Amino acid sequence: MDIPNLSQNYQAPVTNSTPSTSIPKKNIKNKNTKFVFLIILVLAIVNGFWISRFLPTNKSTSSSTNNTSIFDNTISTENIKDKSEIEVGKTYGDSEKAFKDSATGTVEAGSINGEGTHILNRDGGASQRVSLISSTTDLDLFIGRKVEIKGETNASTKTGWLVDVGSVKVLE
Repeated sequence: MDIPNLSQNYQAPVTNSTPSTSIPKKNIKNKNTKFVFLIILVLAIVNGFWISRFLPTNKSTSSSTNNTSIFDNTISTENIKDKSEIEVGKTYGDSEKAFKDSATGTVEAGSINGEGTHILNRDGGASQRVSLISSTTDLDLFIGRKVEIKGETNASTKTGWLVDVGSVKVLE
């Protein structure tokens, strides 16, 4: 049963058969979501990078407590107080890094043209001397001893060869 409309101002709904030209809200929402996701992703990457710079991880895997390695017999010079504790055949210094440069000779105190803290006298005379510096090994413990040093070459205009010593093996 139909209920008659008693209102005099009633108008029948108008149907529009032409398609709408407005952009559906679903597409706008989808574009905004992708943009927000992209911003969050970029911020996460940038924050992760900077956090890794300020909170570095400890890469040391050595289980030794006195810095003595079982395999290469390398000992730190931090606990050595006297030259008499230095033993022939042992290696002292940084055992965790592989150094590309090496030289053999006798260590003496001094510098070449003000460059370095110690000198390595090698066979071949004055032209074969090496200026030595080290931030990891106390070179004073090796003065007067024949050693094999391993380290990295540094640039110098005052000396022929400047080496930052990482490890020292006592030969004599």
